[in-house]
Amino acid sequence: MAALTRPQPPLSIEKPTLLLDRKRVLKNIEQMATKVQASNVRFRPHFKTHRSAAIGEWFRPFGVEAITVSCVDLAVYFARNGWKDITIAFPVNLLEVQRINALASQIRLGLLVESPEAIEFLGRHLTSKADAWIKVDTGYGRTGIAWDRPDEIIRLAKAVQETGSLSFQGLLVHAGHTYHVASKEEILSIYRGSLSMLKQVQQSLVTAGFPETQLSVGDTPSCSLVDGFSCVDEVRPGNFVFYDIKQLSIGSCSEQDLAVGVACPVVAKHQARNEIILYGGAVHLSKDFIVTEDGSKVFGRVCLWEKAGWGPMLSGAYVSSLSQEHGVVKTTAQWFERIQIGDSIVVLPIHSCLLSYLLKEYHTLDGEILSSESAVCTPA
Repeated sequence: MAALTRPQPPLSIEKPTLLLDRKRVLKNIEQMATKVQASNVRFRPHFKTHRSAAIGEWFRPFGVEAITVSCVDLAVYFARNGWKDITIAFPVNLLEVQRINALASQIRLGLLVESPEAIEFLGRHLTSKADAWIKVDTGYGRTGIAWDRPDEIIRLAKAVQETGSLSFQGLLVHAGHTYHVASKEEILSIYRGSLSMLKQVQQSLVTAGFPETQLSVGDTPSCSLVDGFSCVDEVRPGNFVFYDIKQLSIGSCSEQDLAVGVACPVVAKHQARNEIILYGGAVHLSKDFIVTEDGSKVFGRVCLWEKAGWGPMLSGAYVSSLSQEHGVVKTTAQWFERIQIGDSIVVLPIHSCLLSYLLKEYHTLDGEILSSESAVCTPA
């Protein structure tokens, strides 16, 4: 039987390589920025997903001047790269107060607080002014003050006001439970409920003497699906820049929005099991997975190369397990015959936010290499 023609990758692949489709990234940024701007609210995108100064520059033409990060290291990195208004949307780590002070002396810095102990400590140790946001929990259950404890939130706002070094900005929420549902209707229901809770707390604060209390929201599923943001003051989505299989599975995006993949070499095949072994494991793709309706765990979806990049997801083929360096692809007889040892294939990740940290740099489909913070930034 004649050998099947196999499309060749548009760039050289020797090991697991993080791929980026620049056109899709720019389209994703433009769509979100347009919706936010039409609502006349502040767009403060979360840069923890891409972690790249080069990709960060792609946001500026869309009017982005303020950003969100998840840690002090990222704040330092992006401040070094010209960003002057940065919120660290993670409960403030008091052990990094010296680095926080250095940042606050250089940029407009936002900090996340949810305890009187943190506020009191910052009041004594901050040497430059900083903004303070109170983290509110509207149902996710990870961290933050429960929305139905307004008296406690008011006490925190008053404590912030009394420090003299912190400026109270408002309430910040990440409704991460939108990631755990399976339909657009459920996501929108969570968003509406979360917003209703925030508005109630906001009104309590206004009554208590905080008339300029702002609301900041930011999960990608909600921000992707709502029509507008007229009831809040800023939005902070991050994952939308790339999207991923998780977002696709819950209806936040289409397959054509998926902007990153990992090219993985094929190193072995096992016909009796219709399994293909990849050089590409948990240290490249993370251990995130989704569970399909038949109970299968999926650690990534599989694509073949096309002339301009990767093609559509292969029906019946998926990454079924990961160890440190190995990835196992369950597939059909058709794809098993088509894919050969020595080829590379593209794995679309379940969750894109860890990839830049794990793989350090992006290879664009047009041949450019872009570094991420994890490749170039050493903590100061």
